[in-house]
Amino acid sequence: MVMTIARFNCIQETLDPTEMSGRYQAFVEMSAFAEERGFSQIHLEEHHGAENGWSPAPLLMAGMVFARTKHIAVDIGALLVPQHDPVRLAEDIAVLDLVSGGGRLSITTGLGYRPSEYHLLSREWTRRGRLLDEALEIMLTAWKGEPFEYKGELVQVSPVPITEPHPTILIGGGSPAAARRAARFGLPFMPDGQFPDLQALYESELEAHGRTGFCIMPPERSEMVFVTDDPDRTWAELGHHFMTEAGTYQAWRKAGGVGKSSVTSSSSDLDELRAEGIYRAVTPDQLVTELADSPFPVAVLHPLVGGMPVDEGWRCMELFADEVLARLA
Repeated sequence: MVMTIARFNCIQETLDPTEMSGRYQAFVEMSAFAEERGFSQIHLEEHHGAENGWSPAPLLMAGMVFARTKHIAVDIGALLVPQHDPVRLAEDIAVLDLVSGGGRLSITTGLGYRPSEYHLLSREWTRRGRLLDEALEIMLTAWKGEPFEYKGELVQVSPVPITEPHPTILIGGGSPAAARRAARFGLPFMPDGQFPDLQALYESELEAHGRTGFCIMPPERSEMVFVTDDPDRTWAELGHHFMTEAGTYQAWRKAGGVGKSSVTSSSSDLDELRAEGIYRAVTPDQLVTELADSPFPVAVLHPLVGGMPVDEGWRCMELFADEVLARLA
């Protein structure tokens, strides 16, 4: 069976509200279509203060998906937990889990790598690790549904999630501190790259704390696909949308961002970006062959990548459903 993920971040090259409204409405409709056609998961993410409107409200977006669907999973990766009030976050996640029916929401926590986001949201960049630790402690305690001490008073947070003991929370990151944090809280660990040394550290720390857990090691390189009848035309006429997303990550790193992004392109033009293979425009026949030959077939579809026109995104979704998933089924 193919693991099929549809990624959405609702980037748009201009912030015209009418066009952005259409893009968000298309995201909701595409999520419902994805469930109808057998997709496995919707992937969302979080950034703030982006010039292209990059996905500042993934929890709201998850709620939109759950309101229109019954079964498809939603993954938020990463949710920048230190930039949120932890009590409000515990409440919001609990409500999302309840409306989903349980078991459909997973969240990978992240620190983020842009100091400007912390400034925008009045959070302390230098305390981001401690803020994450504090938030995790508060959320995991709050979801037990019992009174607990918070800032000198006895409080109780309600409602609590239906998923027991709580929705899936993973710790993301590429540092020893992230591995130790995951082990200390007894939560799954997801490094942001191929770091076997961090997996070994995580496992040894689990043993030291008497905890159990698991590590999900990502592939060596992120790879997102856009399905099209004519890859050459797509790159020639629409390739600048791939470049928009890749270039945004590059600009953030050059502006002082810390750590790696999930897309580590170093390309300076479309030819380099196409050859690099992180963003791929592929035909249905090509993708069917690749997935059929893979021992662990996973497809990450990115239909609205970098401000892609909504009609082109729909064509990508329909081609994938009709000419890839239907044939593999």
